[in-house]
Amino acid sequence: MKTIFPSKPLRLLSWLMLPTLAVLCSCQGRGAGNTPLSAGDTLKLKYARLLQLVKHDSCTVATIADPWNKGKNLHTYILVPADQPLPRQLPQGTVVRTPLRRTVVCTTVHSSLVMALGKRDCIKGVCDLPYVNDEWIIEQCRKGTIADCGNGTSPTLEKIIDIDADAILISPFQNSGGYGRLDEWGNPIIETADYMETSALGRAEWMKFYGMLYGAEAEADSMFAAVEQNYMQLKRRAQEAPLGKTLLMNKLTSAVWYVPAGGSTIGSIIADAHAGYAFAGDKSSGSLALPFETVLEKSGQADVWLVRYAGQSQGTLAALLSENKGYAQFKAFSTGEVYGCDTNSCTFYEDTPFHPDLLLRDFIIITHPEITDLGQPVYFTKMKRQ
Repeated sequence: MKTIFPSKPLRLLSWLMLPTLAVLCSCQGRGAGNTPLSAGDTLKLKYARLLQLVKHDSCTVATIADPWNKGKNLHTYILVPADQPLPRQLPQGTVVRTPLRRTVVCTTVHSSLVMALGKRDCIKGVCDLPYVNDEWIIEQCRKGTIADCGNGTSPTLEKIIDIDADAILISPFQNSGGYGRLDEWGNPIIETADYMETSALGRAEWMKFYGMLYGAEAEADSMFAAVEQNYMQLKRRAQEAPLGKTLLMNKLTSAVWYVPAGGSTIGSIIADAHAGYAFAGDKSSGSLALPFETVLEKSGQADVWLVRYAGQSQGTLAALLSENKGYAQFKAFSTGEVYGCDTNSCTFYEDTPFHPDLLLRDFIIITHPEITDLGQPVYFTKMKRQ
């Protein structure tokens, strides 16, 4: 069974947290046969562990490893230039005619990347519009040049068909049961499993794959080189300093506290910031779903607490306490070392997955007050009492 991508209201879980598919469909996305290709050139990826890219004379084969089933593949894509005939010999997988020109992009993470690659006109549909922060996309949806394709967990298939989309980019999720009515659609479903990488630069390196999809390979290579250089410079600064303050992330969501695992992209950024972290020893990717009591026991003495929330009214310590009186037991709360990020008014989710250097900078500034030349944090600001 295929799994469905998380909705935008659940994007925090996706940002912190599919068995192999064989898609048979129309010419643009038909599952190819099982004929082996001649030897190709494997692109050397320095950090990504779930993605393999092999260039052949007639196509590029992109293989995505299954993050939840070791040794299995989630999906294989065969990228064939649209101005070339379909090769007679192709491996098993989903054929994608490139460059993509009319796509539905279901997360702001990936729509922001497509825009950064200079291909914003290729975005013809989005999901979960109320959670989109980008003013250009909002304006295009108002004008009707970008379609609102509905809820991210159940996109409106009729809308996708109406805009003649050539592909949809969605985030796979473990054990969620399938893509529903999207299974009736014939064009490629691009599973954006980058969020399950175990390093920040590993996730960011997926921009090379997306660049290939949109005919922006050179732009993606250049962008990644700049991100990598800045990230490594910041990491060296932090590693040369004494161990920074201990860090706690997030807050309760209903009865569960989702904290980044030590092996997640956020966990790797905390480590690269040379900050203390109570959950660093858990090397799983994604997030850990913990009860309040476990977080209090393991991280109650953390020096700094970083909280993401949606809406200005929640951005005070008093507002936090009104949600749960137990927050007063945390050291960072009592000392006032709580930093908030209002995701409704900033582009945290849009920026940081493919520009992890920006988040690393914030973490270093907050956990290493002795490093004074990096300026102020971009995404997190200290919460006021009232």
